[in-house]
Amino acid sequence: MQLVRQKEHKTQQGHRIAAATRGRLGKAATAALLVAGLATGCGSAEPAKPDKASKAKAAAGAEAAAGALGNRAEKLKAAQQARAVASKKWGLAKPPLMAPEAPRTKPTITTRDGFEVEDQENLPPVFTTVPTEEKVVFLTIDDGAEKDPEFLKMMQELKVPYTAFLSDYLVRDNYPYFKQMQAAGVTLNNHTLNHRYMPALSYEAQRQEICGQQDTIEKQFGKRPTLFRPPYGNYNEDTLRAAKSCGIKAVPLWNEEAFPNRMDWREWDKDLHPGDIILTHFRGKEDWKGNMTDMIRHVMKTVTAKGYAVARLEDYL
Repeated sequence: MQLVRQKEHKTQQGHRIAAATRGRLGKAATAALLVAGLATGCGSAEPAKPDKASKAKAAAGAEAAAGALGNRAEKLKAAQQARAVASKKWGLAKPPLMAPEAPRTKPTITTRDGFEVEDQENLPPVFTTVPTEEKVVFLTIDDGAEKDPEFLKMMQELKVPYTAFLSDYLVRDNYPYFKQMQAAGVTLNNHTLNHRYMPALSYEAQRQEICGQQDTIEKQFGKRPTLFRPPYGNYNEDTLRAAKSCGIKAVPLWNEEAFPNRMDWREWDKDLHPGDIILTHFRGKEDWKGNMTDMIRHVMKTVTAKGYAVARLEDYL
């Protein structure tokens, strides 16, 4: 019994020694961790302060951003002033309104109700208005009969965007005129080779009219169009099937037609609507009571007075 008690005593003593040792080691480890924490900043109540390089980099970024905004504002102001000067030169009472930036996400284009053909869901959409809430309209000009150099100057100086739909039989005598137009940022699109009434033609004949003009525009101007406007706005299922086979993606028609002395309206309210497409033609005094610059003056007077800007159609498609 005594040996047992002695052994028991030694065991208890060993437990006390071990506990004491653990306590000393624990305190030392805690102290070491605190020292390490102080050395690295971890566990500190205050966040690390940025160094001088980080501060300088942030300041430079803010200065660059402010500079970019300032440059943009200056360019916008200069563009508005130039447009105001050009407006006086070309006889406009008010400068055209500046169009907003092009949408990053393009609107979904669908065929207008009542303009469908059989199997329309598998064919290029036919539309007269682009879905948008912005007060913008789109100017489109057809065929290519009149080649007025003053018109090119006027549009370039006013910075009014427009889209052309060309028929080769009227264009081929002066391709350089339309190359000037293209160089100024105008997209040249398909209005058939010979401006024929499409529904009266067979599928193959329609395809020849459309694909033939695709080939001609690509050869003469370097780019195959994706937009097609049928002559007179008339088409049938064969027209759209042929257009699709030639690489056409969409068929813009129009909601208004412009002349030097009037506007013709498709809608009952005889007014502009956001996203409306305006049609006019390359015409002169042989066909109109005025010329193309007269027509543009009338269009811009109407559009501006109603609080609209002319935007680039391709930016929304």
